[in-house]
Amino acid sequence: MANTAVSLHSVSKHFGDFVALQEVSFEIADNEFFTLLGPSGCGKTTLLRMIAGFESTTSGTIDLYGEEIGSLPPHKRPINTVFQNYALFPHMTASENIGFALKMLGWSRSEIGARVQEMIEMVQLEAFAERAPSQLSGGQQQRVALARAMAPRPKVLLLDEPLSALDLKLRQEMRSELKTLQRETGITFTFVTHDQEEALSMSDRIAVMSAGAVQQIGTPREIYESPSNRFVADFIGETNLLEATVTAVDGQRLTCALAGGSALQALAAGAVTQGQKGVISIRPEHLRLSQDQPTDGLTLEGRVLDIVYIGTDSQVSVQLAQGPVVRVRQQNSKAGQETLAVETPVYVALGGDEARFLTD
Repeated sequence: MANTAVSLHSVSKHFGDFVALQEVSFEIADNEFFTLLGPSGCGKTTLLRMIAGFESTTSGTIDLYGEEIGSLPPHKRPINTVFQNYALFPHMTASENIGFALKMLGWSRSEIGARVQEMIEMVQLEAFAERAPSQLSGGQQQRVALARAMAPRPKVLLLDEPLSALDLKLRQEMRSELKTLQRETGITFTFVTHDQEEALSMSDRIAVMSAGAVQQIGTPREIYESPSNRFVADFIGETNLLEATVTAVDGQRLTCALAGGSALQALAAGAVTQGQKGVISIRPEHLRLSQDQPTDGLTLEGRVLDIVYIGTDSQVSVQLAQGPVVRVRQQNSKAGQETLAVETPVYVALGGDEARFLTD
């Protein structure tokens, strides 16, 4: 990868008999917003701490802009970290917190003053510069922590679930601000989260992790629309997973049989053979409901089990006549919207390009 900021080569981490990370290899580009996404215990924070230097590798190497950094202690690495709890000094003002690291690095008083003012303006805290952390809201404290971490001009900024302590509305606001800050500063961001929406909304690329291994790396669209396996499809957003068997193979296009006997078309996520068992993943928004049987395309018969109204759209659960329950998400629009009720007979329509056959 051109202009690579961070490279991991077969990195593993063992804690006694427990394997926290196993043979992890990938690259993070310069000026990229890269996210490590996965459930608790998957190894994402351990990996972040290894890049920062707080944990050593059991095996493998980590390079920063082409130079191996395994022997460098944390304070010698051009990397800063924003922690989940922000770790601000309670006896210092916002300005003093931001300038503290610069003072430890030996910057002059004039250099510190100019850089602190620049960072205060960047995170829009001019009116709060002389307040103590206890006098700031959660979002303001997070801005101070970000400004403090970016002030020394690190080459890479590591962020360990920094939004988890904020309420929903503030988290949504800070997502946009974080992406803007990353774009304006040109710093490489490596972000850790278990929140799929955070990852999808901010990242240039995402590494989905599970059980100490990377399951898939790609853009948010690639991860969501083209999951590589069952775990990724199930973890990212909502999906219907239908047990299926491949009955015919035509390149990447498959014909599959569901447990109830219905036939579906799907795209293969990898190498597939006839007779292979797996699941078909179909996102709820890719299914369409109709009370009249469509004249073209593939349809499955069913009846409505439940309807959940969630504002902009509704989630409809449908029991297929031959098969399992599927969830359908449809936009709430007054124009041409059919009135559905529980027990209404319906047809579920889908296209083959919207379904993917996956293995574990």
